[in-house]
Amino acid sequence: MRPRVALILLAAGVAAISAWIPFRSDQAHAVGGQTRTYYIAAVEQPWDYAPDGRNDITGRPFDDVANVFVQQGPTRIGHVYVKALYREYTDSTFRRQKPRDPSLGLLGPVIRAEVGDTIRIVFKNKTTIPTSIHPHGVFYDKAGEGAPYNDGTSGDQKRDDAVPPGGTFTYNWEVPERAGPGPMDGSSVLWMYHSHVDEVTDTNAGLVGPIVITRRGQANADGSPQDVDRELFTYFTVMNENQSPYLQQNIETYTGTPGDVDPDDEEFQESNLMHSINGYVYGNLPGLTMRLGERVRWYVFSLGTEVDLHTPHWHGNTGVEMGMRTDMTELLPGSMHVFDMRPDDPGTWLLHCHVNDHILAGMLALYRVVR
Repeated sequence: MRPRVALILLAAGVAAISAWIPFRSDQAHAVGGQTRTYYIAAVEQPWDYAPDGRNDITGRPFDDVANVFVQQGPTRIGHVYVKALYREYTDSTFRRQKPRDPSLGLLGPVIRAEVGDTIRIVFKNKTTIPTSIHPHGVFYDKAGEGAPYNDGTSGDQKRDDAVPPGGTFTYNWEVPERAGPGPMDGSSVLWMYHSHVDEVTDTNAGLVGPIVITRRGQANADGSPQDVDRELFTYFTVMNENQSPYLQQNIETYTGTPGDVDPDDEEFQESNLMHSINGYVYGNLPGLTMRLGERVRWYVFSLGTEVDLHTPHWHGNTGVEMGMRTDMTELLPGSMHVFDMRPDDPGTWLLHCHVNDHILAGMLALYRVVR
């Protein structure tokens, strides 16, 4: 091969690789944006997976299959559990919670930013267990990771790992280009955050929330994408209350005869697997409403175990994900997807996981398209 041709091909290859790799040295830090401050606390509270007290998919009382998961009894907890949840406050006093979109359910507040911004989280742990906030996607150093492991750090770089009960810590995360939408994405992408002191027990306790990053120059003042009319968040997971740090407390609080409960009993353990969307089962999730023709962006994600293999399916309407027209998507533990819908079919429609066992166990919701 001639030297000139070889050099041209080599240059073309380097350019192609550079275009594909999402990180460059000049993108390592956020540039030119604003600092967005959030006051978030981890709090303990009772959570009701089925507050309507019935199967809203059928419009009837729970049947025998549903009662396996929702019926309280002498040795059954039922559908109310003490959980740890992220909640947003108005300021650093942590006295007044901000109003919440009811469709978020047990999820923490939506953390938003535009590429170039810095996210500042003033975090207070109001629970009785050590907690943290670990983000996906954004740029953080070892003092803002929120996860304890043998990483060779010490001193101030460990304070973020586990905030003790009653403690406060401030996380600072930058939002460079590599945290924002890629070449095949729309105007915004989904990441998530969760506690990572003991990830398994922390996330089963309920400490999970969404992060939305909008492309530079395409965000409204609050960080939401300008080309979207409505955003909806759906978190599909089998919440394993057997692995919650509050299991014993829930046994003592909600079962009829706590002394007769055997935590190792398989039927008892099965009853504590809550196949939920945003912490609701059997259609009890409220607020998934949109108008005909709106530009609707669904953010869909999951965490969990080997049973958390989900296939969310929307009845009645279709959407676009990564340029492909579809009416369903696939989720693995840790998956985060963006699904854009322009609803053209009014009515009340089913949204559910298509895994058969998950349908029977209540991983179903209703969404409404109104004129």
